[in-house]
Amino acid sequence: MFSPLKLMLVPVLLDYFLGPNDLTVSSLELTVHVGDSALMGCVFQSAEEKRVTKVDWTFSGEHIKDDYVLYYYANLSVPVGRFRNRAHLVGDVVHKDGSLLLQNVQEADQGTYTCAIRLERESLVFQKAMVLYVLPEEPKELMVHVGDSIRMGCVFQSTKERCVTKVDWVFSPGEHSKEEIVLRSFPKLSVLVGYSQSWGHFQNRVSLVGNTSRNDGSIMLQGVRESDGGNYTCSIHLGSLTFRKTIMLRVIPKEPRTLATPGALRPETLGNNQLVIIVGIVCTTVLLLSVLILVMKKTHGNKSSVPSTSLVKSLENTKKAHPEKHIYSSITTRELMEEEESSGKSEATYMTMVSMILVQP
Repeated sequence: MFSPLKLMLVPVLLDYFLGPNDLTVSSLELTVHVGDSALMGCVFQSAEEKRVTKVDWTFSGEHIKDDYVLYYYANLSVPVGRFRNRAHLVGDVVHKDGSLLLQNVQEADQGTYTCAIRLERESLVFQKAMVLYVLPEEPKELMVHVGDSIRMGCVFQSTKERCVTKVDWVFSPGEHSKEEIVLRSFPKLSVLVGYSQSWGHFQNRVSLVGNTSRNDGSIMLQGVRESDGGNYTCSIHLGSLTFRKTIMLRVIPKEPRTLATPGALRPETLGNNQLVIIVGIVCTTVLLLSVLILVMKKTHGNKSSVPSTSLVKSLENTKKAHPEKHIYSSITTRELMEEEESSGKSEATYMTMVSMILVQP
């Protein structure tokens, strides 16, 4: 809760800062993701040895104008409204630095932020505006296969030129597991220190790939192993200010390579294109077999009809040349058909017919 004095100071400060003689600096732009932090610098460069008496930060969005974020007066810094517990004055006011740190950025935070600094016994007000763009939250969980490489990003967005003093990466395989150092870098000293110079879980596999001059402490992990799965926490130190980010890494084991057999190719494991090809091959095979069978039947029928025709013609010629033989031949054939009823009678009849043929002149 605000005291009556604080509530009375807000409108007074607004009227006091927005005067006709204000010195306004051109707007800067900053892009962050939801959940990240943003450092908005506001430094008044002046050779005069005058102390800062007031610092105000206001916000203007799509439907909001000049909403108070934070104000500083009489050595008291007070964040206001929805920015409470998220906005912090991190600049050194003694050195005319009124920089603002906004943590856990939300989508509604997108807009224009204006800083106003006033020096004692000075009518001129220094103003600086910044446009903050908010992007969707970055994935906090990354997946990688065993043996591959992966980049883990860690960037502290800031409009203020502030040198990174140290970058730390630590690893924890579980919630209650002991942390181990992955990488430690001191950009000012140009020193890169791993877990150990001679041994360690990440030795010779981790490298700093981010540009620390732009507050980027990203790393590259090569030759990922199954034991690398867990939580990785990055810490970027800018003097007394620290930005932290945690990433969960999930490692996917490599599947053993096996030779696929025809019986192992099930429909559910095949793609749509493979199914179409297989169905097409089966249909084509069945069609070719049907055509082949029809051709073979037709060919066989033609071959069998030729001997039958020749046999008929041969019998006709035989009738013309030997009529009597044809008659007895027919009789003999008839007697042979009766052989099925009585074998004895057929033999006698056959002998009789043979005798008649021999006696005939």
